[in-house]
Parts: sequence; C-alpha cells; structure tokens
Amino acid sequence: MINFSFSEFLNSDTAKKNNINNFPDISSFDNLLHLIVFCLQPIRNLINKPIIITSGYRCANLNKILGGAVNSQHLNGQAADFIVKNMTPEKIINIILKSDIKFDQLINEHDKWVHISYNKEKNRHQVFKIK
Repeated sequence: MINFSFSEFLNSDTAKKNNINNFPDISSFDNLLHLIVFCLQPIRNLINKPIIITSGYRCANLNKILGGAVNSQHLNGQAADFIVKNMTPEKIINIILKSDIKFDQLINEHDKWVHISYNKEKNRHQVFKIK
C-alpha cells in the first residue's frame, strides 16, 4: 500500500501565489515515484506515522523564488523535505540509519525537517546536518 499522492509533492503555496506551473516532466515524475517507493513509503511503514511533505518537486522558477540551490535534487523530483508530528528530525534520521532504506542524501535541516533524496543511478548515502 502507498500512503502518498503525487499532489503532496507538487503542492506549493508560493507557486500558486506567483502563478507558477509546478508540474514535472515525465523524467521528474519517474524520479518522484522512485523516491516514494524506495524511501518515503518504507520510512512510513517503519515509523508507522503519517509523513507530511513540506517540499517536493520544484520547477526552476519555484526553486529560484524559494532560494533553493541551483543543483537542488528537488528540481528533478529526486528529493523531498518532510516532518513527522511529535518526532524530531534527529530521531527520524536515526531510525532511517538503523534500517536498510537506501538513499542518496539524508539531511537534518535546521532541526526543523528532514531532507531525503534518492538517485536511481547511484546513491551516495550522505548524511549531514545544516544548522
């Protein structure tokens, strides 16, 4: 069972406010599917709590407005930021690291959310924290 819908990864108040079409191309759509199947759904199954996607796919215009990195994996559907109510990013990351879930990057961003990415070509298994 999949507990996610693609609309969670495309929704953006900033895109709506700025009349930006934040719909991915087929390659980015495929990357989002891999991210869900290989990272996010296994995390959801492991922690047995809803995952709230705070940022998913971002088109170039949206990424620029949000101040995202020019090489952000959000641009090609390989990354998502998320929170889980009543769980710290540190706790979530520790649970993921003790599992066999494959990922490219796993980042604790400002102790506010978790950034996870998946690259079907090659996962680097990088873990770090941005203060």
